Amino acid sequence: MSPVRCLFLSAVSMALAVPVAAAELLVGNKAADTLWRLSLEDGRRLGETATAAGPHEIAVAPDGATAVVSEYGRQAPGHTLGVYATADGRLLRRIGLGRHTRPHGMRFTADGSRLLVTAEGSDALLVVDPAAATVERAIDLGPGKGHMVALAPGDAVAYVSKVGAGTVVRVDLASGQVREAPAGAGAEGIAVAADGTVWVSNREDGTVTVHDPDTLQVLDTLASPGFPIRVALTPDGRHALVTNARAATLAVFDVASRRAVATVALAQPGVEYRPTMLGRAALPIGAIADPSGRRVYVAVSGGNQVAVVDTGSWTVVERWATGDEPDALGIVPPHAASGTRGD
Repeated sequence: MSPVRCLFLSAVSMALAVPVAAAELLVGNKAADTLWRLSLEDGRRLGETATAAGPHEIAVAPDGATAVVSEYGRQAPGHTLGVYATADGRLLRRIGLGRHTRPHGMRFTADGSRLLVTAEGSDALLVVDPAAATVERAIDLGPGKGHMVALAPGDAVAYVSKVGAGTVVRVDLASGQVREAPAGAGAEGIAVAADGTVWVSNREDGTVTVHDPDTLQVLDTLASPGFPIRVALTPDGRHALVTNARAATLAVFDVASRRAVATVALAQPGVEYRPTMLGRAALPIGAIADPSGRRVYVAVSGGNQVAVVDTGSWTVVERWATGDEPDALGIVPPHAASGTRGD
């Protein structure tokens, strides 16, 4: 065998020998102040890291190397974002937000160079440079408790739900111009569909409103009873997923027809869920779809578990244990487990 062929085969063998880790689910346990890493193969816990008080939302960077946790606080307002390495869960750094307290909803821009963060304490939408660990801009949203944020394709426009005001806000990120319009009482969950429409879950009204992306006019109002609290979309853009906290259900809507196609019961028969601020309910909050499109993961906060929903049958097929009061979820794509990821 020629020396060149030997070198080639050796290189191939070394490449095949590099272990590849499975995709992971990140879970923010709000009452335990922890970030858990679960295997998406079987839900086993791969690691646990302490966070600052009240980890409320998770944003995974587009390159998958880091995840940011909004550290909301409890009695004392939080004012930091924790940046964690997804390879091993270690804390890399904290980003101080100064007077911008109660950070909550977050979205990365497509290139990962900027992170949008709602700060309830200052009624602002922050533009954060995660590499420099600085707040680059603060866009005033006005009163009304700006809570969750969604980003339109192209990263030019953001949308913020105001849970106190019951409104949706359109933010032109270049000019900082803000437009606000009614959504529904307790407007909280928000997502931008593939057709550009903005979907908002209104928890007090038990509705989902669908808005024109430019004018914010309500194009449709869909019933989603039981305190609809989050909106997520499937990877193919076909379905909108709404968690109904008090009803303990996941409502599934066809985006094109805007019709309900399934309701998934998330409470486990025979299980007594602990009381929460919303009453005795399973309290599903965060929801995220697997990139494969075959599964949806729902954080069942009142039961300390993640419900795994099969999208073929729209039924719960597995339940994975979490820490106390899971809320935020994030998915880390498969990566080489060689310790080369992170900063």
